[in-house]
Amino acid sequence: MKRNILLSLALLLSITQTHAVPIEVLHWWTSGGEAKSIGQLKTLLEKEGYTWKDFAVAGGAGENAMTVLKTRVVSGNPPASAQIKGPAIQEWAGMDVLASLDDVAAKENWNKILPSVVQKTMQNKGHYVAVPVNVHRVNWLWVNPKIFEKAGATVPKNWDEFAVAAEKIQKAGFIPVAHGGQAWQDATAFEAIALGIGGADFYSKAFIKMDPAALDSPTMQKAFDTFRTYQKYTDKNNAGRDWNLATAMVLNGKAAMQIMGDWAKGEFTNASKVAGKDFLCVPVPSTDQSYTFNIDSFVMFKGTADTKKAQDAMARLILTPDFQNTFNLNKGSIPVRTDMDKNKFDFCGKKSMEDFASTSKKGTLLPSMAHNMAVPSVSQGAMFDVITNFFNSTQSSKDASKALAAAVKANKS
Repeated sequence: MKRNILLSLALLLSITQTHAVPIEVLHWWTSGGEAKSIGQLKTLLEKEGYTWKDFAVAGGAGENAMTVLKTRVVSGNPPASAQIKGPAIQEWAGMDVLASLDDVAAKENWNKILPSVVQKTMQNKGHYVAVPVNVHRVNWLWVNPKIFEKAGATVPKNWDEFAVAAEKIQKAGFIPVAHGGQAWQDATAFEAIALGIGGADFYSKAFIKMDPAALDSPTMQKAFDTFRTYQKYTDKNNAGRDWNLATAMVLNGKAAMQIMGDWAKGEFTNASKVAGKDFLCVPVPSTDQSYTFNIDSFVMFKGTADTKKAQDAMARLILTPDFQNTFNLNKGSIPVRTDMDKNKFDFCGKKSMEDFASTSKKGTLLPSMAHNMAVPSVSQGAMFDVITNFFNSTQSSKDASKALAAAVKANKS
């Protein structure tokens, strides 16, 4: 009897030690709701018997993390998992260092619960090599309704209405648009403006396919013209301003509007402001039929068979309804699954979920160029340079359009 008990305990210990495989996860979520969100995944994995080894690299919106990751991979010691997104997923897959997630994707019906455009982003040559965590909508216009009321202005639905409203707001003594003069913020505003001017098909040709005819076209020139109008209604102190400080200008009643992704919502909710009452979230003018997205995702690096079990568990847990709800309520984004219950989300979250599903069906769900989702980093950098140069100069829209096409051609990878 005693011998049987000892054998059972030894077997249990053996199983536990085998199952408690450490999974090292590289990410750059190190503060506030981000750390709280990733902590939920750690808890779920540990409940299933796996050991989470945190490999957090702060700063640079992921640039620092990618530098460290490259060093680890080159040295032959990659982490089990890393936070990577957009075209970079395919770039890493092309190095033959990523593990396939096809088995877990098939078991969990990813092809059924994920929009087709998201599926493609997570795949390389038709095979899943990444798992999506969340969706951020980029083409949001954040509005202070009290300023609009005081100025007698109407929240704009198109760019003609924007100019009228901005003029009234400026005359009433407020800053029409809060803007942070950083390259990625310039690009965030510009891609939204170009989407509104040219529509989803034009956006796809210019900012995804990088079609020279679209990049240097009358439509692109009109987008730069509208960007100049937008610039006219920003304040002169915008240079170098961080995005959250621009959001604070809207929150504190200094500015009426801001173009920014839904991470800006966290600034309002942290200040106990109520969506739909204290602040409004509406699509950027003329973009109500489209949705530009930024998706956080994780890849798994090739390793041992035991590591693969832990990686598959992590991938499966990320897309469970419970984790999707908990994570996104903490982070301010929305679930990447299209079959989620909207009741726990606020007005902005519900609107984002509805538009995410509808634009997916219409084919107007689009990856954000400004947020590393649409083009390789070298091409993105070339676009950033042209857009920011235009914003900070007196360059003509015609010259800017030509410069955009030329820069992309010279830096297209």
